[in-house]
Amino acid sequence: MTAATVGRPRRSTAGRVRHVLPLALLTGVVLAIAILPLVWILLTSLTPEAEIIDGPAYVPTQLTVDNYTTVWRRGDFPDLMLNSLIVSGLTVAISLAVAPLAAYSLSRHRYRGRTLVLLLFLSIRMFPFLLMLIPAYIILRDLGLLDNRFGLALAYTTFALPAAVWFMKTFFDAVPTEIEDAARIDGCSRLGVFWRVVLPLSRPGLMATAVFLGIGAWSEYLFALMLTTSRGSRTWPVGVSLLVGEFQLPYGQLAATGVITVVPILIAYAFVGRNMVRGLMGGAMKG
Repeated sequence: MTAATVGRPRRSTAGRVRHVLPLALLTGVVLAIAILPLVWILLTSLTPEAEIIDGPAYVPTQLTVDNYTTVWRRGDFPDLMLNSLIVSGLTVAISLAVAPLAAYSLSRHRYRGRTLVLLLFLSIRMFPFLLMLIPAYIILRDLGLLDNRFGLALAYTTFALPAAVWFMKTFFDAVPTEIEDAARIDGCSRLGVFWRVVLPLSRPGLMATAVFLGIGAWSEYLFALMLTTSRGSRTWPVGVSLLVGEFQLPYGQLAATGVITVVPILIAYAFVGRNMVRGLMGGAMKG
């Protein structure tokens, strides 16, 4: 026993339990509130449609994958999934091709109008997306990109790019400038420092930004509904909404599409989850 611990009262096991138990119970309640709806959707997707119609079946008497097979056998749903993957990938690629350079400039250089540029980027996120829908429709129509996957990705970039710039600026702010100064002394150019030093150190931030942008593009509905009309460019959320008809509401199929929608997001988190958390923590702390 060290001198620092002499005279310090020892907390008994019962005292530690009484101290931790309220927090553990609160955590359990919050987790239950968050997880139970997801479990209910999963069970509903595995419940026969007839059993769902007869009454609320929180625990199905028999499990079936008919809802999934029915959804997937619809001729347009595989194409809708592919369209969403392509549009999300294009949105992330375009945003990450532009945002790091803009964010690095805003992070490292002090010039007149810098604050105004940041406020302009932020103001785009403040306006409702509905206000940008008509200008986006007119621009894409004049460019011949209406009802086109690349055009839809460009429309998504209008609100994904400002968020990417703000995220990446936060990550670049956390990179110590002394590392860049050392590279410049060794003869590296400003662009070389950015490419060889800053970007590798900010890789977790890039992954975190890519995941956030991908999720936003994957689940976007309004722009996809208004800017696409054909099967070749319509995305997954629009196709899911079309399951609801005037005289039908297939609960089981809707629950199955909900589960299918979450699968790509879970896969993305599984691949970059650790790096994403590291990037968020790095962006929250000034190096």
